[in-house]
Amino acid sequence: MHEPTVDSGQANDSEVLLQQTLIERSATRPRASRGGPGLALAVVMTGVLITAVDTTIVVLALPEIERALHIALASVIWVVIGYLLVITLLATQVGRLGDMYGRVRMYEAGFILFVAGSAACALAWNEASIIAFRVLQGIGGAFVTANSGAVIADLFPPEQRGRAYGFNGVGWSLGAVLGIVLGGAIVTYVSWRWIFWINVPIGLAAVALALRVLRDRGERRRRRLDVAGMLTLGMGLFGLLWGITRLATAQLDGALIGYLVAGAVLLVAFVWIERSVTEPMLELSLFRVPTMSPSLLASLVQALANYAVLFLVIMYLQGPRRLSPIHASLLLVPGYVIGGLLGPVAGRLADRFAPVVPATIGLAIQVVALFAYAQMSVHTGLWLVVAASIVNGVGASFFFPGNNSAVMKAAPPQLFGISSGMLRTFSNIGMVFSFSMAILIASRSISRRLAFAIFVGSTSLQGRLASAFTSGLHAAFYASMGLMALAALLSATRASRGLRGAGASSAPAAARSGQGAP
Repeated sequence: MHEPTVDSGQANDSEVLLQQTLIERSATRPRASRGGPGLALAVVMTGVLITAVDTTIVVLALPEIERALHIALASVIWVVIGYLLVITLLATQVGRLGDMYGRVRMYEAGFILFVAGSAACALAWNEASIIAFRVLQGIGGAFVTANSGAVIADLFPPEQRGRAYGFNGVGWSLGAVLGIVLGGAIVTYVSWRWIFWINVPIGLAAVALALRVLRDRGERRRRRLDVAGMLTLGMGLFGLLWGITRLATAQLDGALIGYLVAGAVLLVAFVWIERSVTEPMLELSLFRVPTMSPSLLASLVQALANYAVLFLVIMYLQGPRRLSPIHASLLLVPGYVIGGLLGPVAGRLADRFAPVVPATIGLAIQVVALFAYAQMSVHTGLWLVVAASIVNGVGASFFFPGNNSAVMKAAPPQLFGISSGMLRTFSNIGMVFSFSMAILIASRSISRRLAFAIFVGSTSLQGRLASAFTSGLHAAFYASMGLMALAALLSATRASRGLRGAGASSAPAAARSGQGAP
């Protein structure tokens, strides 16, 4: 089948006709569910929820995992990074498997793998086992997250997807809140192993419901996996991450420089491979769609700026403010709750107006939140943390539905799986490096090892060290502000790109958005 591409100039008439035919066919096919799209969306939200839970719940359990399994301080971070890295690496490939064998089938397979990985993590006995089983859990999470956006795109017509992605954002926010609350309660009153056991009954129930409710309707396409691209990207990211995380507890030396340089070289090789293979891991032709490039880059930079915030604030609360992990995390709950409630509202705005409007507004709001965080000191009231968390949650609730809707509207229908996977890949790359960046920047004023210990909750600060550490956090928040402003700028450029693309005719706009004018 011919693969349409769109540039900022006039589109070829035959390509536009093919895009419109695919869009009309997508709108008239029966829904990919039994029991209505609402119940199917609830199933998708459940998958997103349990994967979101594991992005926050494990953080609170790191001190207990470190002590119970006798894991070295510099290695315990890979319990989190290993999970995120494998999701990053596999996102586009499992999205491609969804295009080949069915998005719903791959989504359900992800549930099963995630449940199996969770049970195995609960039974882990040493450092190697917990990290390996977290990787297995991450593989399942990759199947779930990479195909969730494509399943929603199959379930809903373009004019309803923003609202659907808003509800999906509720699942993510609720999962993050549950991770914080349940993580603190389970680790404090039960055992760290139950942060993994709790996924098993929820996952099994969701699998049973998904098998009953979800049905594949997307067109199947024969594709090849980009093994060479996946290996070079994986090794390149691993080299950079290994070097960056080791810098948290060690001085820069020849070995660390070697990891960093090798990682960078492998990423360059990855780009070269993607330009030469017939079916690359990253579908570079999608970047010729006017709104796709800024949408994907905005997702990456937003994650790089924002994912570190959770850890920086927890470091501040557990270090200079000497709060316990559960009490520190509970202060962030209001932001997640309010953000989750606003998600569907922001999604409706993305449907009613161009998705660039709520997405860019959301990023601007997050810049304000980061500025508020940068005002924290050892003497400020804890209300400032709660207020900044709420503002940040509001901004995130506007950005994610709008940006997700922009990507899926711009993507050709037959590439929904790959586009959804690419969006998760770019976001996860930002998340993984944001995690490492938080520790490095926070160690600006105190030793790296002490900053790392504060992060995992095994020590606290007071007196002059507390003031010095807080000053280091200010630099980190201001750096995140700059990154968030860059993300807002990237998002705003979509408006001018859309106008240029629509200047020639209304047909290119339909090809970009999946409907009429954006």
